[in-house]
Amino acid sequence: MKHYFLMTNRSKDPDLKITNQICDYLISKGCSCTIHNNHKPSEHDGIIHIDDYELPSDTECVITLGGDGTLIQVAHDVAKRECAVIGVNLGKLGYLAEIEKDAIIPTLDRLMKDDFKIEERMMLYGIPYVDKMPVKKQFALNDVVITRSGPLRLMTLHIFVNDRLLKTYGADGIIVSTPTGSTGYNLSAGGPIVEPGSSVVVLTPVNAHTLNARSIILSPEDDIKVVIGEGRRESKETAEVYFDGASVTKLQTGDYVQITKAKEHTRIIKMSKENFLDVLRRKLTDME
Repeated sequence: MKHYFLMTNRSKDPDLKITNQICDYLISKGCSCTIHNNHKPSEHDGIIHIDDYELPSDTECVITLGGDGTLIQVAHDVAKRECAVIGVNLGKLGYLAEIEKDAIIPTLDRLMKDDFKIEERMMLYGIPYVDKMPVKKQFALNDVVITRSGPLRLMTLHIFVNDRLLKTYGADGIIVSTPTGSTGYNLSAGGPIVEPGSSVVVLTPVNAHTLNARSIILSPEDDIKVVIGEGRRESKETAEVYFDGASVTKLQTGDYVQITKAKEHTRIIKMSKENFLDVLRRKLTDME
């Protein structure tokens, strides 16, 4: 790889010291490197995005500096370009952003020699409908979460798959997860761990008021619709939908979210020799 784009979480590298070091090193080796310089948050969600015109057409690799959240946001922004993405972890915990600061230069050398593998990660594509009108379309690399807002009480959720009612839950919410997201909120809610390179959708209720609520594995070709039911005494229920924990849309009774598999994938560069089973075995051992 010879053409790079750098996206930095300024709270993790405020003076761009590490960012500039990376860019200077790549240029010294004959590569092209562009640093994202637009630091104005979007009026829509308060997040700094990469606009399509800012990404050079010859970009092969986007390097994120921050944590998993930075990498996930970049995955949304470059999904239609399908550039490969790799993350430098400047936070406390990095799962997707696997490169630590002391390994930056060796990693760059391997990138320039094409000594790595690329994992294609499935994404979800969701559209909230408010008053029967579609709101902004969103990608999700990890999950789409519909959860209650307001008073601490159960909400009613009607789950449709391919226009047929699958289940009505009384719960705090529902998680629609990709394999990549299965080790996140889905796992905390009692959902299954799924091999990240697979192509399935995991449906997991959050604190459902029943003894037999279980996660359901769906085909990636299924069309999922989550409808907000009525509140107590036929009152309006209020809810929120989150895409990868960031972008949020307010919902109420009768509103719904349509979720399908995205045509686009996130192409994550992996440098580690460990495969998924190695990592899983190590993490499960650490938890004992």
